[in-house]
Amino acid sequence: MLLTVSKRLEFSASRRLRVKHWSDSENLAAFGPETEARYGTGRNYVAYFVFTGPVHPSNGMLINISEIKERAEKILRARFDHKFLNQDNPSFRELPPTVENVARQLYVDVAPLFSDVDATLAACHVSESPDRSATFYSDSTGEANYWFEFSAARRTMSPHLSEEENASLFGPATSLHGHNYRARLTFRAERFGGEAPLVRYDIISTGLRALREELDHRYLNQEVVGLKNRPITTESLAEYIYERVNVLVPLHHIRLHERDDFFAEVRNDKGVFLGLQMPFNAAHRLHAACFSDAENAKLYGKCNNPLGHGHRYVTETTAGGEYDKRSGTLYDFIVLRRAIEESLRPWQDRHLDLETDDFRDVPSTGENIVRALWPKIDNRLKQQLVRLRLWETANNRFTLRRT
Repeated sequence: MLLTVSKRLEFSASRRLRVKHWSDSENLAAFGPETEARYGTGRNYVAYFVFTGPVHPSNGMLINISEIKERAEKILRARFDHKFLNQDNPSFRELPPTVENVARQLYVDVAPLFSDVDATLAACHVSESPDRSATFYSDSTGEANYWFEFSAARRTMSPHLSEEENASLFGPATSLHGHNYRARLTFRAERFGGEAPLVRYDIISTGLRALREELDHRYLNQEVVGLKNRPITTESLAEYIYERVNVLVPLHHIRLHERDDFFAEVRNDKGVFLGLQMPFNAAHRLHAACFSDAENAKLYGKCNNPLGHGHRYVTETTAGGEYDKRSGTLYDFIVLRRAIEESLRPWQDRHLDLETDDFRDVPSTGENIVRALWPKIDNRLKQQLVRLRLWETANNRFTLRRT
């Protein structure tokens, strides 16, 4: 099992994407019209610093998340925030500040600041817009993400099943309905960073334009030729988009949302996954019995308030399993939702430390909450759980993965 802790921080900057020794046409093909922004254009960036390591048995923390903010913000303020990156940051004097290169440079700059702790910086993820983000990992692997949207109508059903089988499996969803889909395409490279983007603008923009023309405002069951003999499910549609994009550029994986809280993933190893987000509300107090009151107050700060405090936690459960091509389904959505609801119900509107048994002897840190929740959901899903995320706030995320 791999546990990570992520801290979200924001910064704003301007930049120009251009390589000096390339021609105008080469820059335009690589970066698109933005390359013509002579004095730069701006982005509101969001950076996620992702740490991994052992959880301290006494304080329940992999890393003190306030330390991430304090140390990483020094780098952001000094080198990135409110800067014209091409000139104010020496790292981008010759290298274009693409989101891929910004993610890589943030990792390079921030990782050494944590050489004195047991946790290590595993990755840095940077989002520059709702449509573009990138991740740089400690092994120098990198990912570039492109999002695109389309709206379409469908009947959830499989042409390989009888009417009775479709009705039994999909219920009311067999009626005509629609979704505002949002897809994330993830491309990966083993070595990350350089003048050229991971995927050129002219290639990705042409591919996404073709996908929108094919899918947007269509009745998927009847108007998309490539889907005529396929099940019309979120899993099957994600698989179809993966195949279409992979012909143009090798694609590592796709995540297709039919709702903000529900998605299917298809990966290049043919793995298919379903994810569902679900919130719960609870109170807690960070306090370790082995420490004095003064030590607890110093360690946990305002989270040690004697009267407690609370959060609207958000969980994200991602399940794997055997994908059934005949029905186009991986997992029964109702079963997935029920497993999560039943697991969260004992914590809903409760004080985790005072009204549950899970945190009688351990602090209710995000690390311990996600570790306590894993077996509850996993056992209900027949050990098909592959990833579990917990947002304590929009800025603090805890993730447990099956390795």
